[in-house]
Amino acid sequence: MKEQRKKWGPNDTIILPAIWYHSEIVNYKEMEMAWVSNLSPEKLRKFIEEWTRLRNAVYVTYPYARIAGATINDINSKLTGITSRKERKAVIKSREKELKKEFSEPLSNLSVYQGKILMKLINRQTGNNCYEIIKEYKGGLNARFYQTIAFFVGGNLKQDWNIAGNRTDRDIENIVKEIDGTWYNNAYRVR
Repeated sequence: MKEQRKKWGPNDTIILPAIWYHSEIVNYKEMEMAWVSNLSPEKLRKFIEEWTRLRNAVYVTYPYARIAGATINDINSKLTGITSRKERKAVIKSREKELKKEFSEPLSNLSVYQGKILMKLINRQTGNNCYEIIKEYKGGLNARFYQTIAFFVGGNLKQDWNIAGNRTDRDIENIVKEIDGTWYNNAYRVR
């Protein structure tokens, strides 16, 4: 037995991951995730493509929706004490110039699909649909004009945020929770 021990070395040991199970150490291996679906391969591929497209669109547009929500809250807080219509218009106009200067370039690069997702996320952040926001700040005529443009490209400024009744909204909410957990509400993330 002593002869055998002399031949053993550090390369003779295999290190395995192990866990405690009922006062015993048991080695284990984590398996890859297994996806079980009742969809046909073509439908599953299509579903994965749609999900990936939606997830990418939410990842691109969610930061803009957060900024839009904060901006609208900021404008509303500034407008609470203002009763004069002229002063109200001046505050809105100055903030609009700042926002156009900062965001006109990146927002013009969004696709129509990403724009639709952005409108849903703004509705989620503010509680108002884009039509109501435009109507409140720019007037009813401008809101109707932008609604007409949105209609011709297949969008709708009046779309509601409905997690219970709309599967897309539910999926968007799940993706937003994923983003919030990973980026915005992560205490360990280096900022």
